[in-house]
Amino acid sequence: MIIQPNTPSPGTTETLSKVASGGKPAPLGATVAPGGVNFSVFSRKATTVELLFFNQEGDEEPADVIRIDPVTNRTYHYWHVFVPNIRAGQLYGYRFHGPFDPPTGMRFNPEKLLLDPYARAVMIPKAYSRVAARGLGNNLAAAMKSVVVDPAAYDWEGDMPLRRPSARTVVYEMHVRGFTRHPNSGVNEKTRGTYLGLTEKISYLQELGVTAVELLPIFQFDAQDCPPGVVNYWGYQPVSFFAPHRAYSSRQDPTGPVDEFRDMVKALHRAGIEVILDVVFNHTTEGDRDGPTLCFRGIDNSAYYILEEDHSQYADYSGCGNTLNSNHPIVRRMIVDSLRYWVEVMHVDGFRFDLASILTRDSSGNMMANPPVLWDIESDPYLAGTKIIAEAWDAAGLYQVGSFVGDSWREWNGRFRDDVRSFLRGDEGYVRRFADRLLGSIEIYGHKGREAEQSINFITCHDGFTLNDLVSYSQKHNETNNDDNRDGADDNRSENYGIEGPSDDTEIEGLRNRQVKNFLITTLMSLGLPMITMGDEVRRTQHGNNNAYCHDDESTWLDWDLTKRYSDVHRFVQLIIRRRLLRDVGPEQQRMTLAQLLNVGVKGWHGVKLNQPDWNTSSHSIALSVQVPSENLLVYFIFNAYWEPLDFEIPPLENGSENFWHRWVDTYLDSPQDIVAWDTAPAMLSPTYRTGARSVVVLWAKNTNYSS
Repeated sequence: MIIQPNTPSPGTTETLSKVASGGKPAPLGATVAPGGVNFSVFSRKATTVELLFFNQEGDEEPADVIRIDPVTNRTYHYWHVFVPNIRAGQLYGYRFHGPFDPPTGMRFNPEKLLLDPYARAVMIPKAYSRVAARGLGNNLAAAMKSVVVDPAAYDWEGDMPLRRPSARTVVYEMHVRGFTRHPNSGVNEKTRGTYLGLTEKISYLQELGVTAVELLPIFQFDAQDCPPGVVNYWGYQPVSFFAPHRAYSSRQDPTGPVDEFRDMVKALHRAGIEVILDVVFNHTTEGDRDGPTLCFRGIDNSAYYILEEDHSQYADYSGCGNTLNSNHPIVRRMIVDSLRYWVEVMHVDGFRFDLASILTRDSSGNMMANPPVLWDIESDPYLAGTKIIAEAWDAAGLYQVGSFVGDSWREWNGRFRDDVRSFLRGDEGYVRRFADRLLGSIEIYGHKGREAEQSINFITCHDGFTLNDLVSYSQKHNETNNDDNRDGADDNRSENYGIEGPSDDTEIEGLRNRQVKNFLITTLMSLGLPMITMGDEVRRTQHGNNNAYCHDDESTWLDWDLTKRYSDVHRFVQLIIRRRLLRDVGPEQQRMTLAQLLNVGVKGWHGVKLNQPDWNTSSHSIALSVQVPSENLLVYFIFNAYWEPLDFEIPPLENGSENFWHRWVDTYLDSPQDIVAWDTAPAMLSPTYRTGARSVVVLWAKNTNYSS
């Protein structure tokens, strides 16, 4: 128990009950105030609510219990109490009494200790048991505990979210633990795999050139939510939407993870790098009807979850056993309050919403044309300027890429991923789709009158093959997930180019390396907002596992020795990003719609012959000429996905005797000729350019009245 000096030890239930007063319904959660802490929690159908305090996270009995009076300490459906002499660091939890009647949607269980939905930190006892939260009996010693946090007790030293323009953003999707957990990371053993460990490696991100990190879930999650014999590693099983995940902190005092997370954000901002959180508001770790009672289920089950017609069953549009009732007023408020907290108090710069299409469903699971929660998020003035990104589909078949609601939402462009994979693999019938993806997917987004950066362009993400494995395996290899290789996507559009898995064959390895570079330059130079995945810049492998959510080991950690083994790929990415960020992106260009941008820049499509693009199903190549007026440049892109070299005509230039095309990139060439510094690119004197099999070429020239 943490109490103010010179006050009586609580000792008994009566002690705190006598000094506790009515409190206020707002704000929700535990709020530090002069003289104590105000507690407020919502429950519509509970009959009694108890607030429990603990000295240690593994205590078998509470230090004190306050019964919140349903007459004097309840306003509307908010149960509240002010407790003096309590301060930051105090551990607490709730017990809710009420009917246990699953057919009517009520699952109150006063034997289970519940987390505060608004808890800013969570303590996990060594004896934590997910099983104990499911079965009969008291689980106090084995339950997670909420922690009182004083958000104002931190010096930001003037830090604020960066608000970097999307046109100058390159996103690096990464796992906090996996980034530095490997023994060869160069990080101290105590801080490997932590927020502090990430902070110590910020220089790597700076050198790579990325401008934003998108962190896999850092909300407190249940690592035990997984099949027997493995561990939940990705973190897509949240139990608290306000608390940073404790296992990612080198500080294990009650409020340590909160400050360590903020230290990390502040350090990233000083390096010019934004912080985007991958957030999961579509389901919780409480699972289906047989899942544990940890928080929401035992507080107000029918408010927090979408239930089937038989209210004992949970609707499952997430593939994880339940679905949050996100358009219920209480849940909507919690989601917006969470986002505000992470922006205002924790200074994050944006959010990527996992399975965001679930947020368009009503309490019956039907899709809504104008979902209140999405408009709440978009129109909230505290979130204005924050990057909001939707994974515009769910696990029940709803697919909204190109049709997600709102004016500010950006979307993970799954069609970019699929079509670029297919074209570069050499599949027939993809040249038109590939061309459209290069130019911001205008067939998908052109009707919206939005900027090109509405499309988040990516080839890989946490979910699926790594880029190395995309060109090394024709089939998934998920046997170690203990699900007989049934889990994970079957449609990977991958290729092994001769042998499944690692190869010592120089020809196979050379082709794989070339394809990796082809994917990277296509992603980083296409119109849209590019995202690459941690380790793809050094060909990180998961040994063919395309669903490695349950492995916290060297198969999922970043192997830092790869930075030397594949230094050519690392250098390749650095130079592409460096050039992308050199673009002159003024206010006018930031406001240009995709259609306007294309009208200004695109000069024409070509095949091996100028102005004769081959759009036939059997075509495997395309060339594109672009002008960049703001930089007085012409750029010529050649994409040859054919398995033989092709000779492409190069557009003639006026003042040809004084002006030349310069070769910036040719992925067929060995490093360091595969990419050179922009201003040292060698001049090309021939009217044609031989483009090697399965390769990408980028030429540039000064714009002196382009004649083609």
